[in-house]
Amino acid sequence: MAKYDVAIIGSGPGGYVAAIRAGELGLKAVVVEKDPYLGGTCLHVGCIPTKVLLHHAEVYDQFKNGAELGFEVSGLKINWANVLSRKDKIVKKHSKGIEFLFKKNKVEWVQGWGKYEGPGRVSVEKDGKKTEIEAANILMVSGSEAKSLPGIEPDHQMILTNRSILQLPEIPKTLIVVGAGAVGVEFASIYNSFGTQVTILEALPRVVPVEDEEISAELTKAFQKKGIQVFTGCAVESVKKDAKGITVAFKDKDGKAQTLQAERLLLAVGRKPMTENCGLEKSKAKLERGFVHVGDNMETAEKGLYAIGDIVAGLPQLAHAAMMEGIIAVTHIAGKPAHQIVKTRIPNATYCEPQIGSTGLTEVPLCGEQQGDHSGESRRFRQSGFRRNLRRGAGNSYHRAAGDGTSGGGGDGVEPRRHHRRHDEHDARASHSVGSHGRCFCECAGIADKRLSSCL
Repeated sequence: MAKYDVAIIGSGPGGYVAAIRAGELGLKAVVVEKDPYLGGTCLHVGCIPTKVLLHHAEVYDQFKNGAELGFEVSGLKINWANVLSRKDKIVKKHSKGIEFLFKKNKVEWVQGWGKYEGPGRVSVEKDGKKTEIEAANILMVSGSEAKSLPGIEPDHQMILTNRSILQLPEIPKTLIVVGAGAVGVEFASIYNSFGTQVTILEALPRVVPVEDEEISAELTKAFQKKGIQVFTGCAVESVKKDAKGITVAFKDKDGKAQTLQAERLLLAVGRKPMTENCGLEKSKAKLERGFVHVGDNMETAEKGLYAIGDIVAGLPQLAHAAMMEGIIAVTHIAGKPAHQIVKTRIPNATYCEPQIGSTGLTEVPLCGEQQGDHSGESRRFRQSGFRRNLRRGAGNSYHRAAGDGTSGGGGDGVEPRRHHRRHDEHDARASHSVGSHGRCFCECAGIADKRLSSCL
């Protein structure tokens, strides 16, 4: 008989939530984690420390605009060492909190490199010694790591990743960010607030390319108003280092060769799954470019082997999505019915300033515009005079909602708002917002909670 009901390889958001839920369901669970602490990339070098810095940047912006709010602030300066220290304290506190929840729910964990060795078997290697764990089911949550560009490898001094930029000893005067996805625009926002001259280089035609086109346009305008330079449709050709910093050669969207100089460069060109040396080649699991294909309940083609989080093919690399995937997997392992995850119903959030929140499809596929079907209807509104924005001295909020049917109105008394609704359900099927301080998430979260089976 297997010693454990489930062995979980990886303690990121998907892994630790799955382990805690397994304990709540009465399963005997063990977590294998390569690092000497729990929480994974998200907690230690991803979502959480980045959000701490974003909060510091927001507070600093408020102080800088204190006069408008009736406060006279003199001698304002940044103690960067204290900012980093507080970030580290928050991360450590959260990690200790996971340890507490493991103990509370009788979840065991061991440190070492976890590897699938066949049905019901996981090896754990640490300091050259290897042990083996027996488990009836195995859940792979090995996570992802930052990509780099061909010929441009991070040295973590001048050419940075999401990890090394969190440990900069001082705020750079100039920063080039290559990539305008969530990671790129969040760090661009942070360092712009702290006084860095930031330039964004994005290969695709627009920033935050997974978002609605109009949201991308609004963010670009907001960034440019803050003094952030934005180049889209460009191709980085080379990065050279010298004593002063880095020089980037690129071609702009018109094919014109250009160069830029800066003290630091952040590579934010996406993430790749960490499935090498995990033993999956010993299973029937199907992999594509390192991503693992799963079916219902997050189970792979190998019975009893599950995969969740950033390594899953076709699902977004989001912490809250991984958490829900983990809950689905262990609920199925416990023999209980589980709701299946729906990709188009996973809320997305980007915490730059202004912030972005979205739920559901973007307008083009939802309205059928690509097929020439204009039966859909969407509504939009701008909230430059929204009460909370005025109270906070914030800028515009821009909201857009869409659906798959036609209707003359939404019945909510807010105009000129754009919604897509169905006659029979009066159901807004998607929402996309960009605005200050999280207000833009309210509509998205409301729709997700009521109609889209949110996994938040």
